[in-house]
Amino acid sequence: MKKIFTIISALFVTGATIADEGMWLPALLKNNYAEMQKLGLKLTPEQLYDVNHSSLKDAIVWFNGGCTSEIISEQGLLLTNHHCGYEAIANHSTTGDNILDNGFWAKSFAEEKPNEGMWVSLLVRMDDVSDRVNKALAGVDPKMADAKKSEIFKEIEGEIKKTGYDAQVKSMFKDNAFYLFVFEKFTDVRLVAAPPQSIGKFGGDTDNWMWPRHTADFSMFRIYANKDNKPAPYSKENIPYKPKKSLPVSLKGLNEGDYTMIFGYPGRTNRYETSYGIQLAIEKINPTIVALRDVRLSAWKEEMDKSDSVRLLMSSQYAKISNYWKYYIGQTEQLKHLKVLQEKQEAEKKFADWSKNKAEYASILSNFEKAYKDYNNYALHATYFREGVLGSAIISFASNFTTLEKALSGDSKNAEEITKTVENIKKAEANFYKSFNPKAEEKILARFTQMFYENVAQRQHPQYLTDLAKKSKGENNTSKFNAFAAKTFEKSFLSSKEKTDKFLANPDLKKLQSDPAYAYFKAFYDNYMTNVKSHIDDFNIINNEEGKKYVKALMEINAGKNFYPDANSTMRMTYGTVKSYQPKDGVDYNYFTTLNGVMEKENPNEFEFRVPAKLKELYKAKDYGQYANAKGELDVAFISNNDITGGNSGSPVINGNGELVGLAFDGNWEAMSGDIYFDQKYKRTISVDIRYVLFLIDKFGGAKNLIDEMNIVRGDSSPVKGTK
Repeated sequence: MKKIFTIISALFVTGATIADEGMWLPALLKNNYAEMQKLGLKLTPEQLYDVNHSSLKDAIVWFNGGCTSEIISEQGLLLTNHHCGYEAIANHSTTGDNILDNGFWAKSFAEEKPNEGMWVSLLVRMDDVSDRVNKALAGVDPKMADAKKSEIFKEIEGEIKKTGYDAQVKSMFKDNAFYLFVFEKFTDVRLVAAPPQSIGKFGGDTDNWMWPRHTADFSMFRIYANKDNKPAPYSKENIPYKPKKSLPVSLKGLNEGDYTMIFGYPGRTNRYETSYGIQLAIEKINPTIVALRDVRLSAWKEEMDKSDSVRLLMSSQYAKISNYWKYYIGQTEQLKHLKVLQEKQEAEKKFADWSKNKAEYASILSNFEKAYKDYNNYALHATYFREGVLGSAIISFASNFTTLEKALSGDSKNAEEITKTVENIKKAEANFYKSFNPKAEEKILARFTQMFYENVAQRQHPQYLTDLAKKSKGENNTSKFNAFAAKTFEKSFLSSKEKTDKFLANPDLKKLQSDPAYAYFKAFYDNYMTNVKSHIDDFNIINNEEGKKYVKALMEINAGKNFYPDANSTMRMTYGTVKSYQPKDGVDYNYFTTLNGVMEKENPNEFEFRVPAKLKELYKAKDYGQYANAKGELDVAFISNNDITGGNSGSPVINGNGELVGLAFDGNWEAMSGDIYFDQKYKRTISVDIRYVLFLIDKFGGAKNLIDEMNIVRGDSSPVKGTK
């Protein structure tokens, strides 16, 4: 029996026995402290997380809901990834002032650029509210559990929001625990600096998720507050935020085996996934997502290559889609390569033997199997609806009009409601048409419709699609759906901002309902809600119920172990060491790269590998100043075995003294299975060396004002200002 527990623990339970694995809640780090000390941590637990006094957690910032950033000066200066700031940089770029391609370096507060809709949040504290939530959920019908959770979450969050703070209640360990996170949320966030994308995105899609890497993936922003240092909407009267804590920046550099810890907001992992879910992902879901995203990327790229103005307008959305397009390719490949499905199946056999005489747990796996048997019939439809139907920009935008249809319906039209709805649509419209490219989107709509028709079970098709295939003229499906898409873009008022504005000036119910793009959305949406959603909902109920019991059982098996919950966009800390690796026989990957590698990869004929002339001049002169390593070279990036995922982009890599040494921006190809399965041998975090960041700010960008603003320290922790 001991052997069974060990196998299950190794495959399912992510505990403290593996130093580099674990996305730990910072308030509970004392359980890991002894191990962290052995690896090289010099700080106390209170210096990592403390509610009443400043600690490292006060310098860690949730950046715009999808990334992490850190405060690196006493004037609210933020450092995050280039790809996290990409949309803001692109939005400020024009053909006349192309800061995306040319870079941007604010030399004063007055030059910093405000960003509408951007926000950042600072964690104030986290509280365990499990007892209160569980009491509210006691005896609730499983079908009503999500609604009841939402109700009690809102109640708790509302109490906090009345005090002026933001709040979120989050489930942990598949609903076995619940935590409240209290934030201070700032909405005046201004762009301070960014290298040209030829540096900040060097290697592009080719190098994405790969090591060795030579990307300076960083950008800089600043938090602004009112005169009382509190959150306030954008105003010229606002001043730079004065933080409780900012990170000192180290020039010491790193060696193999050095301690590293990463704070941040990892988005989502599913480390307790069953073999049934993994098999579905490998065989159906991931390949479908890749195929659908490939259609979008190809259509967009064709139009982006035609002009710089189009490229600038569409570059942000292209970058978002391409990142996880490649991710799903890699995840599928590595799940197969590491034989994760087979390992999970073997562990589940052991679990079944352990649980067969335990009433509470005996039926978990059989219930999972039954749930997936039905879900497998509809999961592909759900993926096509999310990534295909709503992946078409014009159809997705059409979904905004459902509320307007309701307001326009009935005998007594509500003029106030109509006006309010039109105003909301106009807000969405303002951003939508900036990057909307009709030529690309027509191709996307045609191909997505054809793929849905050919790959989703016909019994699940909306009648609209069946009729469309019969009525459309063409020799084959491709020509039929091409003709359909062309006609849709010709007739729909949603195909241009001018036609949409004309409609919104005098909205009409019949015209809305007869619009081909809106009719398309309604047909697929109504079909999904009527014929598919109930199956998805039934699966989610069983998956949630059994998942909760499954994790509880694994904790019982491994009583005394230190557990961490799956990532869910809450602050976590991971610790490990700088570590090289061998991806395959005969290949050794060093733990760092230098500027030499940038020049080796340079290719002026490939957009992804162009190197700015000024950077080449600095390289030729070896003008690295205080940022050079002991050999006189300039380190660019390094790897460590820290456990991160999406959302950790922009996270600080911090040494044992609590000093910033790097900026996490990616994972490696050999461990792309990491969101589902942590692989101790291959898992690495790729980070840009902070010395390369400082070099680019100072020597390349000439923004010495930003260097002087930071607390830069040498290896002996003595402060440094400016350059040699």
